Amino acid sequence: MNARLKLLSKSAAVRLSALYIGLFALCAGLLVIYVTALSERILYVQTRDTLKEEVQEIETAFERGGINRLLAMMERRARQPGANLYVIAGPNGEILAGNVASVEPGLFDREGWTEHPFRYERYNESGDVQRHVAAGHVFFLDNKLRILVGRDLGEPTKLRLLVRQALMVALAIMGLGAVIIWFAIGRNALKRIDRVSAASKKIMAGDLSQRLPVSGSGDEFDRLSSSLNAMLGRIEKLNEGLRQVSDNIAHDLKTPLTRLRNKASDALAEDDEAARRSALEGIIAESDQLIRTFNALLMISRVEAGSIAAELSDIDLSAIAADSAELYEPVAEEAGLALETTIAPGLSVRGNRELIGQALSNLIDNAIKYGMAAADGEHGESGGKITVTVGKVGGAVEVAVSDNGPGVDADKREDVVKRFVRLEASRTKPGTGLGLSLVEAIMALHGGRLELSDTTVDGGATRGLTARMIFPGQKM
Repeated sequence: MNARLKLLSKSAAVRLSALYIGLFALCAGLLVIYVTALSERILYVQTRDTLKEEVQEIETAFERGGINRLLAMMERRARQPGANLYVIAGPNGEILAGNVASVEPGLFDREGWTEHPFRYERYNESGDVQRHVAAGHVFFLDNKLRILVGRDLGEPTKLRLLVRQALMVALAIMGLGAVIIWFAIGRNALKRIDRVSAASKKIMAGDLSQRLPVSGSGDEFDRLSSSLNAMLGRIEKLNEGLRQVSDNIAHDLKTPLTRLRNKASDALAEDDEAARRSALEGIIAESDQLIRTFNALLMISRVEAGSIAAELSDIDLSAIAADSAELYEPVAEEAGLALETTIAPGLSVRGNRELIGQALSNLIDNAIKYGMAAADGEHGESGGKITVTVGKVGGAVEVAVSDNGPGVDADKREDVVKRFVRLEASRTKPGTGLGLSLVEAIMALHGGRLELSDTTVDGGATRGLTARMIFPGQKM
């Protein structure tokens, strides 16, 4: 428990809460003093105003009826419940009449309001003498008699103490509630930090599948955990990609390297100059293919790392699609394919022109490569067709490349976007198996996605493959 309290006291949030509580307590104490003093001042002013009215009435009675009327008025008022203090004293301060037993010595030496509350004694109903405190006004008559009109301060004092006690109790309850809330919040925060620390230790131990806990409250902890989880997900994906690349290099590149070595060995063994030249040309072709493979891997790594994200700008996607289709149209015709375009003009996205052009070229190249099966009549068709379509679908901008080739089974579409994955078992067609991987990485960089589906042909039948590059719509 002590260790937990020490750890709790080291928390910045807890220290800040303690500072707020201390500041609250200081302000609350000053508020109590101010309200108490203000209440006392208001009550004292009200007392003086009340006494001032009575003094005026008594002076008026004395002026109109003399000492007899004055005595009768004071006696009548002194008998009323909750009466004020009414005292008549001689020139030497001796009490001649009134409803008090004695007053503080020297009270009748000065005319006017008493400088401070004075003590006096009076008899209660049982005849006992009680000491009280009052405030009053002394004035002198022409016959040198002294008249005191005062008011007991017992009730104002009780009210002042009652106000002070009520404020103290209320502030004590609020302070206790603040401490309880502070402790509960601090303890909850400490538990969440402990869970984050436990998950972090597992992550540092190498388990990148771990994620920081998210309570769902949407507070600062949740926002921080969500950001870190997104970062961990990206790191895990990059590490998985690195592992896949390492495995793929060990398996998929071993064969071409072995073939390259064998061709070099055959070239050394050839005595005929023409045969040796042919072997060397084959070595160069194999080397070029390996260079293209490593360049594709490097490009995918750069895209996934986001190292070229700063080069994004507003580009004309319609123009890029038209240029790519025009570039590949002769290649498609040579392969016996018809390349058709349906491109809506003026569609723009924010992206990297070179990368998007590379992605679109990969898709058209794949469509030509696998659409040649339809051109050769392997599926009973007279020829193959490739369609490049650019348009808006909902709020997104979509580029679709469709062919009527053999297509890809639905259960294998997640595999074909992985690196070095080629569904052609014989691998007689040229390629590295990295084209769709690069397209998917480029779309992820642009905040879009790559979708693969069957191509719908005339009559509602489905054959071939349609690859869609879906870009988010531009914000106005």
